Amino acid sequence: MEQKDYTPMWESLGINLEAHDGLLQVLGQAYGDTFLSQGNRPKGMEYLDFVLSEIHGLRIEELLKAKQEGRSIFGTFCLYVPEELILAVDGICVGLCAGASVGTEQAETVLPRNTCALIKSFFGFKMAGLCPYTEACDLVIGETTCDGKKKAYEIFADYKPTFVLEVPQMKAPADRELWLGELTRLAARIEEVSGRTITAEGLRKGIATVNAKRAALQRLARLRKARPAPISGLDALLINQVQFYDDPARFTAQLEAICDELEERVAATQGVAPATAPRVLISGCPMAAPNWKVPAIVEQSGAIVVGEESCVGERGTRNLVAETGETVDEMLRNIADRYLQIDCACFTPNTERLDHIVEMARDLEADAVLHYSLMFCTPYLMEARAVRECLKTEGIPLLEVETDYSTEDMGQLQTRIQAFLEMLGG
Repeated sequence: MEQKDYTPMWESLGINLEAHDGLLQVLGQAYGDTFLSQGNRPKGMEYLDFVLSEIHGLRIEELLKAKQEGRSIFGTFCLYVPEELILAVDGICVGLCAGASVGTEQAETVLPRNTCALIKSFFGFKMAGLCPYTEACDLVIGETTCDGKKKAYEIFADYKPTFVLEVPQMKAPADRELWLGELTRLAARIEEVSGRTITAEGLRKGIATVNAKRAALQRLARLRKARPAPISGLDALLINQVQFYDDPARFTAQLEAICDELEERVAATQGVAPATAPRVLISGCPMAAPNWKVPAIVEQSGAIVVGEESCVGERGTRNLVAETGETVDEMLRNIADRYLQIDCACFTPNTERLDHIVEMARDLEADAVLHYSLMFCTPYLMEARAVRECLKTEGIPLLEVETDYSTEDMGQLQTRIQAFLEMLGG
């Protein structure tokens, strides 16, 4: 089916049309080479293929229509921004472009060169005029999960209205109260931008919607335990990435249908790779779309990725919000409690993350862990030492990878990963 011409819409958003056309061509080719070349994919993945083909088209059209109807759009880069609060005012929460080496030259006019790829990417997308999500949103909600982001949002505020949410770095009682206060402050800003009040009924619905989405993602994670694996790690990662862009109710319904199909595959012992294929757990930095480089190399080398201990993975879906609150204040506290369970590397100490890596590796019967860090990402690079020592004690093989979004090190990564997998086979 011929794709609709969205040029007038992109032009109205101030998108750099020539550069954007080039970007879509490159990403389309990369998507085809990475995903469509896979064999024995679940039929339900056709929906995800459609979403990606329209991620800068139909979805943006939906957002702009929602704005015309009086709804507000909030853009985020982090798990710590509660989607429940946004849904409570009938707002829309979307992830922003930050997973490719785009607009690097423009970004480096305001950022140090040795800035992590994620920060440089979201600046590059904005400054090069290539992210319609950024242009469509009414407010960008940032957070203080690392010093790089914290200072970058100060600069980003010069280009787009930005609210910065302070995430505590420890989990003592005082930190929990600080966090609750920050969510209260965020709720007030969401009300101000949307012109709507967060009510108990609205917040209850928001909590239920996001809990249903996370429960479906948890179901997917459980199905990946099967041997042989019923879905590739690449397709599972794609599902986890799309959750940040798609309508939550629609996404949940589609994912449940995919999981129904995977249940049938598991019952029939039908997999996407041999049951003897090495099983790898990827742990570390988030992999925002279209960052598919490392898992693609792993799976093209004959292994299967069975889980992601990552923000775009189980770290973001592990816990649900308690649905016991009756008042807005009670529900807000439940939300604060749930989000403070996320074991981001920004926290100190962070023994929960070590425990979760081991727990996931055992539960998924992973043969090894690949620890993935973005260059210049201090929290995860520093925490890699603790991961290394923990997994050595547990007798779990580990490969540490430090990279960025470029393709320049593909050959080197392929050599290292293939050698590691051969060692596992031996």
